[in-house]
Amino acid sequence: MSILQWFIFFLALQIVHYLGTWKLYEKAGRKSWEAAIPVYNSIVLMKIINRPTWWTALLFVPVVNLIMFIVVWVETLRSFGKNTTKDTILGVVTLGFYIYYINYFEEVTYKRDRSLVATTKTGDTVSSLLFAIVVATMVHSYVLQPFNIPTSSLEKSLLVGDFLFVSKFHYGARTPKTAIALPMVHDSIPLTGMKSYLSLPQLPSFRFPGLQAIKRNDIVVFNWPVDTVYMFRDPSGRHIDKPLDKRSNYVKRCVGLPGDNLSIKNGDVYIDNKKQTYSERTKLQYVCKLSLIENLQESFKKEFDITEIYGDVFKIKKEYWDSPDFKKFCNENPNEIQLKEFSSRDNSEFVTVYGGVTQNVFDKLKLELYNDKIIANITVDNFNKLKKDTRVKNVERIINKNDKGIFPHNQNWSQDNYGSIYIPEAGKTVALNKESLPFYRRLITVYEGNKLEEKGGQIFINDKPAINYTFQQDYYWMMGDNRNNSEDSRYWGFVPFDHVVGKPVFIWWSIDPNLPWSQAIDKIRWDRLFCTVGGDGQPTSYFKYFLILLVGWFGFDYFRKKKKG
Repeated sequence: MSILQWFIFFLALQIVHYLGTWKLYEKAGRKSWEAAIPVYNSIVLMKIINRPTWWTALLFVPVVNLIMFIVVWVETLRSFGKNTTKDTILGVVTLGFYIYYINYFEEVTYKRDRSLVATTKTGDTVSSLLFAIVVATMVHSYVLQPFNIPTSSLEKSLLVGDFLFVSKFHYGARTPKTAIALPMVHDSIPLTGMKSYLSLPQLPSFRFPGLQAIKRNDIVVFNWPVDTVYMFRDPSGRHIDKPLDKRSNYVKRCVGLPGDNLSIKNGDVYIDNKKQTYSERTKLQYVCKLSLIENLQESFKKEFDITEIYGDVFKIKKEYWDSPDFKKFCNENPNEIQLKEFSSRDNSEFVTVYGGVTQNVFDKLKLELYNDKIIANITVDNFNKLKKDTRVKNVERIINKNDKGIFPHNQNWSQDNYGSIYIPEAGKTVALNKESLPFYRRLITVYEGNKLEEKGGQIFINDKPAINYTFQQDYYWMMGDNRNNSEDSRYWGFVPFDHVVGKPVFIWWSIDPNLPWSQAIDKIRWDRLFCTVGGDGQPTSYFKYFLILLVGWFGFDYFRKKKKG
């Protein structure tokens, strides 16, 4: 929605308000024309319903204003004696148009000195609930947002099953672009999968000043720039176009800043030809091949925190292999299990197969390793330990040589050998030519809203010949710590600053999704509760200190009340 379209929409709302309330303004001792003046009419209305003037500001905060409209409808009805449960329900379910009926067809009296306490239990409940939602929505939109880790792209730095608080104010909170949406949910309604928003109208958006800029190696939550997939890894390529602030939330590590020249050599990131360094808390993982003295044991996996295993020889029970349900499971999970039957079978109970299997499937199907060679994701620290372990014949990193899915899809690059590539910085200019255009075409057109065409070997931007382009905003390069199991900037390119959501600061809850709740003591990762996300050194849980403070508060409150009694 353009600024002009938004202005017209705003004026239309003022007309709707005026037509439905001008008589009520007069009955409250005001002038009817005061209901027609934008902003001023809201200030006057707050006086009529005997509420603070600063409530007017909340009427102009996107998403929050949707809740405030309901509050104001109910308060307006109460100010004219309509305070029954029926009146409250009618005011809400008719989206305020019940006030039209009161304005034109009922003789009501203005209650200038009415009590601000609800006269019915329903009214009191609605008021309390709406106020709580307003406060929570303000916090969710502009201060802290809960977020959970859905994939293993940052494993072992952040784990699947970690629940985080993401700070909106560190990098500066954005005002929502989507005007009409349910509060405190993202793009869908929990449990139903239904859309939680209307695509139109869209609001002009801006970002409040932040406390800090994004730093190299910060973990960042952002909206996935390349639209939103219908289903991750869907071979059909289907996708759903969503508003910017409703696109899928991703969390990655920022390894490249605006103005950097980034390259990847044999899996290691280089900035301006200098090898990237990381804090102790960063747990990079690479794909490694291990040859062991004897078959891999569960204790060995736990010792070296091996949770993702690929391409090995397994034993599967014949009853699984021959069942239609198992074949269906393989077809529906092509990225979790890819098995081929060998020509021989061990016995009547097992089938020996080769293929790629994630740890989730390995556990679910109760697979057994058949030989002493495995390919697995292993952290750098554990890779160095394995090289010295007497149980290991050999361990080596596997370097990906070529990958056609790599951005910008016209280079002979791979996950592990990539670039060099320039990361755009606001105000900086790049030359536009046949070689550079594939890197920056989407930035110029989609992210910065320009028209770009190629005619007769020449580039035109907004119908003018262009041999260079000056970027309007900063861009970033985001990658997962689980380097060979992460869909990141290597596959879809740059992250614009206007897509940045916030900075994860705190793990408030963490569970192991592979364990059932019947094993609750082990399922809860106690050592990760109340851990900070950033910082140096190993993560430290502050959960015990939280419990001490909580017990102390309840003890203090108990004795305080007892003393008063």
